[in-house]
Amino acid sequence: MTRFEDLQRSLWDTGTDFGVQPPMTDQVILEAERLLNVTLPSSLLDLLRQQNGGHVTSSRSAFPTSRPTSWSADHVPFESVLGIGHRERTISLLDSPYLVEEWNLPAPVVLVSGDGPCWVGLDYRAGGRHGEPSVTWFDADDNSELALAPDFQSFVEGLTSASRFERVKSE
Repeated sequence: MTRFEDLQRSLWDTGTDFGVQPPMTDQVILEAERLLNVTLPSSLLDLLRQQNGGHVTSSRSAFPTSRPTSWSADHVPFESVLGIGHRERTISLLDSPYLVEEWNLPAPVVLVSGDGPCWVGLDYRAGGRHGEPSVTWFDADDNSELALAPDFQSFVEGLTSASRFERVKSE
């Protein structure tokens, strides 16, 4: 497992700017936390200070799972991170309230990756809006969820290459 500190710069696929929001500022963070009514994990904010969203490198594009999901028998995708901002034609963490309602997902949840109906989200249900959220996989089509990691830092440290897995959709 790679340490979080080592991943902060190497997580991003710098060959594309798709999904990248303008650089982070303290004001952007304050606005996001006010709008979302949560305290965002410092590990997520540290990553977003390096690059405010976008695609992740292929060596970190999947998270292994303990049981099958609608996506795969043994992993979920994590191809990008939603940044914080209002860049045109790009969704961001700020769209979470709308997306959670649109996809009928539980609340309070802040979506960090995905493309409906499947999402990876910061799950604040157990720890409260200002506690440390766990990371959960949500599938709105089959109304299922799977806990992935106790916190965002552990989640990022557990990311691996999707090429390690054979993409076989579970039945």
